[in-house]
Amino acid sequence: MTDIEKIIGESVAVKQRILENPELLQRINDFKSVVVDAYRRGGKVLFCGNGGSAADAQHIAAELSGRFYLDRKPLYAEALHCNSSYMTSVSNDYGYENVFSRAVEAVAHKGDVLVGISTSGNSANVLKAFEKARELGVFTIEMTGNNGGKMAPFADLIINVPSDDTPRIQEAHIMIGHIICELVEKELFGNE
Repeated sequence: MTDIEKIIGESVAVKQRILENPELLQRINDFKSVVVDAYRRGGKVLFCGNGGSAADAQHIAAELSGRFYLDRKPLYAEALHCNSSYMTSVSNDYGYENVFSRAVEAVAHKGDVLVGISTSGNSANVLKAFEKARELGVFTIEMTGNNGGKMAPFADLIINVPSDDTPRIQEAHIMIGHIICELVEKELFGNE
């Protein structure tokens, strides 16, 4: 077996564990339902994460706000890290751990959804965003690895990929994000 085959096999094995976990599959369906409900009530979906998880946050937000498969009206979805002037000024003035919580305070309202992506579940800035979201009545969804980390008690819904391997978790996160985008789009616009 080559290294390439080994890596692909490890990725497939994580996805197979997801496929064989009815509780996790139900939580993924719940994720879809929460997002659909928020949009039907005029809410928005916000995403945050660091590094590769920030890239995943931006990717999923773009699929919702632009389009996935269907030519349809845009949905309000935003990755909270995309304004570099905001990120650098708040990091400088208030500390990096506060960048997402201040953004949540500025734009989130009761009925919105905040998706925090952290493979460890221990990202201090995402945790503080969840704490602020809870104060505001914003529904929180954690996309993480095996155990949920420090963020778990602050999450209304946990999508925990059954792995401790960061690259494999991130690969599963984007798969789950694509599932959500496809199902949300189908449910909201499939009959148009």
